[in-house]
Amino acid sequence: MQTGYEDIQTEGAELIAISADPLSVVNSTQQTLEITYPLLVDADKEMITAYNVLDPSDTDIARPATYIVDQNGHIAWKFLDVQDGKRLGPERILTALENL
Repeated sequence: MQTGYEDIQTEGAELIAISADPLSVVNSTQQTLEITYPLLVDADKEMITAYNVLDPSDTDIARPATYIVDQNGHIAWKFLDVQDGKRLGPERILTALENL
């Protein structure tokens, strides 16, 4: 996702990732992968549960999901994967932003 981050910002959007992993794991991942977009921790899984992306087969993790939230806080577009591990690339997100 890092490769498309600047393009997403060019569209007037911001990319924010949310992880159920502990802060130490998130910090390590962010450093190792040189991620510059915000990577937030939801160890209590409050947001993950609110957005209905808790993995039903393993409630310790979130299933891959992408939401575009408009300036009014409404969900304008979403992608929820039913297959474990499938994530969208920045191209699909950019296409969705262009179509809004």
